[in-house]
Amino acid sequence: MPADSTADSTVEGPDRLDRSDRSDRLDRLDRLDRETVDHRFKGLPPDAEGLTVGELAAQRRNLFTGGFTTPVLALAAASLEHNLALLETYAERHGLAFAPHGKTSMSPQLFARQLERGAWGITAAVPHQLRVYRAHGIRSVFLANELVDPVALRWLAAELERDPDFRFVCYVDSVRGVELMDEALRGTARPVDVVVELGAGEDARTGARSEADCTAVAEAVAATTTLRLVGVAGYEGEVPDATPERVRDWLHRLVSLAVSFDKDGRFADTDEIVVSAGGSAWFDTVAEVFAELPALSRPVLKLLRSGAYVSHDDGQYRRLTPFNRVPEEGALEPAFRLWAQVVSRPTGHQAFVNAGKRDAAHDLHLPEAQVVRDARDGSVRPAAGIAVTRLSDQHAWLTTDAQADLEVGDWVGMGLSHPCTSFDKWQLIPVVEPDGSVTDFIRTFF
Repeated sequence: MPADSTADSTVEGPDRLDRSDRSDRLDRLDRLDRETVDHRFKGLPPDAEGLTVGELAAQRRNLFTGGFTTPVLALAAASLEHNLALLETYAERHGLAFAPHGKTSMSPQLFARQLERGAWGITAAVPHQLRVYRAHGIRSVFLANELVDPVALRWLAAELERDPDFRFVCYVDSVRGVELMDEALRGTARPVDVVVELGAGEDARTGARSEADCTAVAEAVAATTTLRLVGVAGYEGEVPDATPERVRDWLHRLVSLAVSFDKDGRFADTDEIVVSAGGSAWFDTVAEVFAELPALSRPVLKLLRSGAYVSHDDGQYRRLTPFNRVPEEGALEPAFRLWAQVVSRPTGHQAFVNAGKRDAAHDLHLPEAQVVRDARDGSVRPAAGIAVTRLSDQHAWLTTDAQADLEVGDWVGMGLSHPCTSFDKWQLIPVVEPDGSVTDFIRTFF
């Protein structure tokens, strides 16, 4: 391909364009609506047992008066839609393709909405996630990990052979990993597309530590017939003591690696070069540096992989979101609220609600008490003077001061930190309109 053929392939991804793919995904999502409501799903109304999920959603029951039991996790419909739209316009504005990390929600319904909002595909981390994606019709998957399990690789090879339109890309970061992949894939008809992962430092999670190491991995790939080198990638969130300057420096290394590999002809077998980075904390810097990528010999897929944006949160990502640095680009909205009921008020400065570690993310921050719904009249007020100080398996410990008019039976609405460890505690999550009506349910597969 001529050296000046540099048209970006970042705006319209294959999942957005293929109407048959969309129809197939919708058919598969319909099956989720036909699933029966029963004891497997926390918080749902006991008298809804035997209904399908779609039938329950059609009733538009109120979260507070429609028979839901506590604890119950809810997602705000308006905030979900706002966040989906915001990242779509952000990616378009900056010429980025987008493969949001599906490990955050593991929800085919949210994947479908992300794809409708322009996503190129969905990112995965492990083979189980890939199988969930394929079972729900996802045609383009970026696996942000090195895949060396021979069973998983043989399954992948069969999927690639079965579906010529299935696009798959994964990391490689070691010569040994390449050898294991090659051994498992020998005799397969279609090579697996790989990108060399550049580690973000000596203490980074994964990735080849130096450009020389990356070159050795690329040479190992070139020596196989089972793998095809299509780009470079990494995760800037692992940069030690991250600052914008340090993240920018690492991203420049990643971009330079792509330029060097292209100059050396290492992408001769592909029609498109993949350059990928971008978690949920530094995608503004990724956009800035990727915009500086010089013309390469082939079109470039500049692939962002942020995942936590879909629900955002009231802790980790509220603090770290790049929109804090670029407020003119918009702002994400926290969509989660965990509702629990006061079941004990033993003293004037202490209360216990019936949600704990089984229900709430707690690996980064404790839940944040935000509002109280009075059991006597249904009024909602700020949770003034109330703080979550500890979690047990099935209880949250609350401290209260003189401002806290809190009684047994009241519902406490709590914000959560870290979406990736919030979704995984709930198999079916109500989606709530501003008036409290539940109009949909999000199914997760962890």
